[in-house]
Amino acid sequence: MNRIKRALVSVSDKTGIIEFAQQLVAKEIEVISTGGTHQLLKAAGIPVIGMSEVTGFPEIMDGRVKTLHPKVHGGLLAVRDLPTHRQQMEANGIEEIDLVVVNLYPFAQTIAKPNVSYEEAIENIDIGGPSMVRSAAKNHRFVTVVVDPADYQNIAGEITTRGETTLQTREYLAAKAFSHTASYDSLIAQYLNNRMDNSFPEQLTVTYQKKSSLRYGENPHQQAAFYQETLVTDGLIASAKQLHGKELSYNNINDANAALAIVNEFQEPVVVAVKHMNPCGVGMGETIEEAYQKAYEADPVSIFGGIVATNQVVTKEVALQMKKLFLEIILAPHFEADALEILREKKNLRLMELGKATQSKGNSIITVGGGVLVQEADLHQVSRDDCQVVTDHKPTQEEWEQLLFGFKVVKHVKSNAIVLVKENRTVGVGAGQMNRIGAARIAIGQAGELVTGAVLASDAFFPMPDTVEEAAKAGVTAIIQPGGSIRDQESIEAANRLGLAMVFTGVRHFKH
Repeated sequence: MNRIKRALVSVSDKTGIIEFAQQLVAKEIEVISTGGTHQLLKAAGIPVIGMSEVTGFPEIMDGRVKTLHPKVHGGLLAVRDLPTHRQQMEANGIEEIDLVVVNLYPFAQTIAKPNVSYEEAIENIDIGGPSMVRSAAKNHRFVTVVVDPADYQNIAGEITTRGETTLQTREYLAAKAFSHTASYDSLIAQYLNNRMDNSFPEQLTVTYQKKSSLRYGENPHQQAAFYQETLVTDGLIASAKQLHGKELSYNNINDANAALAIVNEFQEPVVVAVKHMNPCGVGMGETIEEAYQKAYEADPVSIFGGIVATNQVVTKEVALQMKKLFLEIILAPHFEADALEILREKKNLRLMELGKATQSKGNSIITVGGGVLVQEADLHQVSRDDCQVVTDHKPTQEEWEQLLFGFKVVKHVKSNAIVLVKENRTVGVGAGQMNRIGAARIAIGQAGELVTGAVLASDAFFPMPDTVEEAAKAGVTAIIQPGGSIRDQESIEAANRLGLAMVFTGVRHFKH
């Protein structure tokens, strides 16, 4: 039987620790503690033994060295049914430690502070804490380790009932403890690598915290969960505040993230409607009401059951329009009180408040069989000065505005991608096709009569002039594309022959 007789308690997060320690003492468990935890427990009237009394050695170097001692780690690591270990414990005056209650210096909270110094960050790297946690977790056949205050009551209940914890509980807690220290070390590594601008270290360590379990993944037969960065910032889907509606699904989160990526391309009032990770309508206007109307008119069929995001406050007026449709999610920096009241009438509509919009600047990570692909996020934005006019016909001022609008949108459409734009809204989107002319034909077909006078944006170069010819035949007046094909000249000559303006950006935006 592994009856718990001695506990070592040393926590930075002191939530619930007094009550838990009182429960331990009530079961006649001896409590050892250090530093601030020792002072807190003592002030609460809890009998507590100082670490120096156990080790016979003072805490030194401003508390940096206090638990790194054989009388601590021997008491944690001893294999208790091994005679040689028991003999060595007796010979060296080492007593068993049965329960370790430790959480670590607040490194994450420290580096999240504005203008935190490097010295302060380093001082908040815990050494003794992870060492005790790892020792206890390794020896979980005999030792219980607790790193999360949320587990206190379950542990107290088992101790009260049994005098010990079950092996199953100790195995669960050991796995949780190693996850805890691994995450802690990963965050330190990330901090130091970021400080050195080392985006692609030889060993990639990343850490995320579980935000929620999901009902299922992309399909009902797939299990899923949502994890967020330890230091997630405002304005991102992971930090959005849900004001109304049922819980988010895996596909909701994916689509919402895609919508926000497009919204963040614009300073002007914009509304983006997304379906299956692709924009079905993007509208820009002087007001959110105008932008929403344009986004809706871009594709009034596909927006049904879609996700809408904006960089503007949702007003009562636009809420009345949005309420007419079945939408899955509306994302915005803020909702006026009247708008919230109107939209909350739709029971299942999810309303997500973002605060200030923010670009996600971290690396993109995609899993592949046996590994991951890591790349910088595609945050590149093209201005008019970056572009080269390659045709005899030059874009008008209006065409320039629409070309740049279209290139911002096509960047976020699955490749091969073609987007048609007119009067500050998309009129046709061709996404995810195996050839570029196919994407162009889909966009042109969707635009219908609105294609006349529209401009065309392409995420990558034209391998042959057929897309130019198709666009001209439909009524497109100007094209923006990266250029870079060995057959660029054929496309340029076709544009000149057919009277189109064409500009090269020199930047490709594949999105697979």
